[in-house]
Amino acid sequence: MTPEEQKMQFLFALRSQGVRDKRVLEAMEQVDRGQFVQGTFAGRAYEDTPLPIECGQTISQPLIVALMTEALDVGPRDKVLEIGTGSGYQAAILARLARRVYTMDRHRSLVKTARGRFETLGLTNITTSAADGSFGWPEQAPFDRIILTAAAEDPPGPLLAQLKDGGVMVVPVGQSDAVQTLLRVEKTPNGLDYREIRDVRFVPLLEGLV
Repeated sequence: MTPEEQKMQFLFALRSQGVRDKRVLEAMEQVDRGQFVQGTFAGRAYEDTPLPIECGQTISQPLIVALMTEALDVGPRDKVLEIGTGSGYQAAILARLARRVYTMDRHRSLVKTARGRFETLGLTNITTSAADGSFGWPEQAPFDRIILTAAAEDPPGPLLAQLKDGGVMVVPVGQSDAVQTLLRVEKTPNGLDYREIRDVRFVPLLEGLV
C-alpha cells in the first residue's frame, strides 16, 4: 500500500468510527502523522493506534486525537492552550483550526523536537514552552480552549482559572494506573458543566521539568 493509500484509509477509518466534524477531518488530512513518528515505528504512522515516542511518552491514537479535537470545538479566533506537547501532532492539528496555539511540556527535548517540526511545516501560530503544565501559562491567560494530553485526578484548578467564561477544557481524568474518563468541561455563568466522552488511557500529568 502506498503512503497516499494509507492516508486515505486512515481518514476513512476516522469517519467510520464517528468523527463527523469536517474542519477536524480536514485538519487531520493536512497534518501528516508520518512526520511525527520516527525510528522503529515510522512504518506504523497511519495505523489507528498510540505509538511510543521519546522520553517514555506516546503519540496518541488518531481516533482519540480526532474526538478530543472535535469535543474542544475550536473556532478560528480561539486562543488554545495545550498541556503535553509530546510529538507536536495534536498542536499541529489545533494550529489549523485556531488563531493561536500555546503548547507546553515538561520534557525539554520533546519541546525542542516539536518546535523544529512546526518550523518545517510552516506553522507560525504555535508558541512552545518547556515548563510544568500543571500551572498552565498565566502570562498568556485567559484561553478560549484548553486541552490536556496527560491525565489528572481532577480538572486542575490553576488551568480552570485560566479558562475564559464560556470556554471549554478537554481533559482525561482518573488514576494513572487505571482507565480514565475523557471529560469535556465548559465554564458557564452557573458554574462548570461536565460531559463524559469515553474511556481513555493517557500518561499521568506530572509536576516538574526534565
